[in-house]
Amino acid sequence: MMRWYKADLHIHSVLSPCGSLEMAPKALMKKVKEVGLDIIAITDHNSMSNCLAYQQVAKEFDITCVYGVEVQSAEEIHVIVLFDDWHKANGFASELYDSLLPIDNDPDYFGDQVVINSSEEIVRFEERALINSSIWSFDQVIDYVQNYDGFMFPAHVDAVSYSIIGQLGFVPSQKEIFALGLTAKCDVKSFLEQNEYLKDYCFIQNSDAHYLNQIGSAYTEFFLEAPTVSEIKKACLKQADRKIRLRLANKENN
Repeated sequence: MMRWYKADLHIHSVLSPCGSLEMAPKALMKKVKEVGLDIIAITDHNSMSNCLAYQQVAKEFDITCVYGVEVQSAEEIHVIVLFDDWHKANGFASELYDSLLPIDNDPDYFGDQVVINSSEEIVRFEERALINSSIWSFDQVIDYVQNYDGFMFPAHVDAVSYSIIGQLGFVPSQKEIFALGLTAKCDVKSFLEQNEYLKDYCFIQNSDAHYLNQIGSAYTEFFLEAPTVSEIKKACLKQADRKIRLRLANKENN
């Protein structure tokens, strides 16, 4: 049965060095439930090591948590990558990890990178610096996503830093790019007036939450048959009566 789902597809866990340690699974899911989201994606920097633990806790709260990651390309472009299938997600994550430079994290400067289980016990501290870029170019990121049957969209394209427009100055015309992520503070109407060439893209607005109080600051509503990545992709492509609309501070963004 088709219905509307509220989704925030860009949320960080305690694994991201820039994320707060308050973003533990149970506290995070309680906040997600409080703000009325149906679908979330845990999208830590260059790693999916906490995805399974957060998904298990999400099930206890009747929340759909899809597998995700925020890739930083060699050009320092941030890209959200999502999967329905854990085996494919894990294969992608393994190759992504191997593409990171062997530089140790500095927890005193960047913060701890904590891998936990669903009981919120610390499994280990990730020692490799996740905040750095992969050696993959943006085009290579697209290729790997396609190889593992994932769905990707450039993150926070309206931001100055770590966005495809900020780094390249434009969004390249590639058939694999049909959706673009926006920051929670983006005024979509003004953004499109300044970037009219992007009017035919699908936009996905997310919180990019690093702290609990940021969850729900923006989200996107999808009209889907089921809360899956494949259905979200169909909505972005406007296929089979799937639909999408943006929400910010309880107001519709047309």
